[in-house]
Amino acid sequence: MNIHDVQQLYLKVHEDDRGYLYEVIHGSDPFVTRFGQVYMVGNRIAMVTRAYHKHAELHDWFCIVHGSAKFVLVDDREGSPTYRKFDILIGSGRTPSLVVVPPGVYHGWMSLEPDTLMCSTASHEYNAKNPDEVRVSPSHFDNLLGHSPWQIIAK
Repeated sequence: MNIHDVQQLYLKVHEDDRGYLYEVIHGSDPFVTRFGQVYMVGNRIAMVTRAYHKHAELHDWFCIVHGSAKFVLVDDREGSPTYRKFDILIGSGRTPSLVVVPPGVYHGWMSLEPDTLMCSTASHEYNAKNPDEVRVSPSHFDNLLGHSPWQIIAK
């Protein structure tokens, strides 16, 4: 089930004999409310979980540029048509996509490979003195789902 306003947009890769290029985000994209900062987050080993937090105002846009990752999202926006619903998305440097996370949606990610690297763009600059975030533990939503969404289930 998709969370209202969360998107995963697959990016067009332009490739020639020199290599490849893909554009991640533009100021003119309809989901870009304003621009604050870009930062890179790397996990040296697989299965590192960074979860969960949500923002009151900040919009997040994530792109895995190397390796792969599992994103888990929970809609915590009262009145949203998908309130308390989960989304699980997979991002990969081999199939580039942009994960669009609006304010009020708890989100976290877990590296699925060593040396996974995420490019994160935010609508606001991080304010260490007054951060726009509410944090909960990685197991906070396990009862809502019935199991840990961070488990890797082999098929």
